[in-house]
Amino acid sequence: MPEPARSRAAEPVVPPGARTLSVLPRTPAPPPTEATLGRKPPWLKVRASLGPNYRELKGLMRGAELHTVCEEAGCPNIYECWEAREATFLIGGERCTRACPFCQIHTGKPQGYDSDEPRRVAHAVARMGLRFAVITGVARDDLADGGAWLFAESVRQVRELLPTCGVEVLIPDFRGSAEALHAVVDARPDVLGHNLETVPRLYKRIRPGFTYAGSLELLARARARLPEGCATKSNLIMGMGEEPDEVLAAMGDLRAVGVELLTITQYLQPSREHLNLQRFVPPEEFAELKQAAEALGFVHVESGPLVRSSYHAGEMHKAAVQRQAGRLPAWAAAEG
Repeated sequence: MPEPARSRAAEPVVPPGARTLSVLPRTPAPPPTEATLGRKPPWLKVRASLGPNYRELKGLMRGAELHTVCEEAGCPNIYECWEAREATFLIGGERCTRACPFCQIHTGKPQGYDSDEPRRVAHAVARMGLRFAVITGVARDDLADGGAWLFAESVRQVRELLPTCGVEVLIPDFRGSAEALHAVVDARPDVLGHNLETVPRLYKRIRPGFTYAGSLELLARARARLPEGCATKSNLIMGMGEEPDEVLAAMGDLRAVGVELLTITQYLQPSREHLNLQRFVPPEEFAELKQAAEALGFVHVESGPLVRSSYHAGEMHKAAVQRQAGRLPAWAAAEG
């Protein structure tokens, strides 16, 4: 059903000064640079730590017929996060209808619609004994709601089966549908994430199918509708051709729409067919970006070469609730 005019008028909008793509020039894909053709710098090397929790969770996932971003996207933090009993589930299938050139998830026509997936996610969360679960998904532009029901139902199913587990969703833009966004927000995830990923100048090349202004609009609407105790979150990726002043401006835009939580990450080129990496950002630069973000008012910032958008997800939500309400979130209080 269409929304009442009053509801639409009350929606927040993109902050003044945020540029839309209609006034931005196209940015050609840059060639690989000499600095990134050789070996990775030492700070990007990860030592596998196969602890008992990691081994247990890996075995459980093999029998659940589910996918995790931890594995599908080759996350370098899988050993640490699974050992801490935090995991990120990928719903909606293995194929995305968008074609972001930096992303390791396959692009193609999705095969079918699995309405039983939310139930299986919830049961996997319970069997894994997770303390905090992140649920993300491929873009499903082939569906009328963009896959919003799958996100909302996954949150509801986890809540019903394991009330003591915190839940974060990382969602696409649903083609700007306020109705689809509200369906997810009204399921009351602890954290609603939507990744900005890059700066306006690079959007048409790096985020085809998305718009910079549209992503900010989504985050503004989500923050206005979420209750106290819930947070909004986003991510910025370094090493794809952005300039420092552009990154600072993007962080300012995120704060202007009320985003409390931010991750800042290093792009690692999955293959020669993906977007060419432009540079490895050193750890000290990530530390400077963290300081700049905190000065802008972000409640919690994770910034580093090996950080990914779901890294320390539970700790980030804890920080947001303690700032908002001066207490621990319910899932953390139940934890002990």
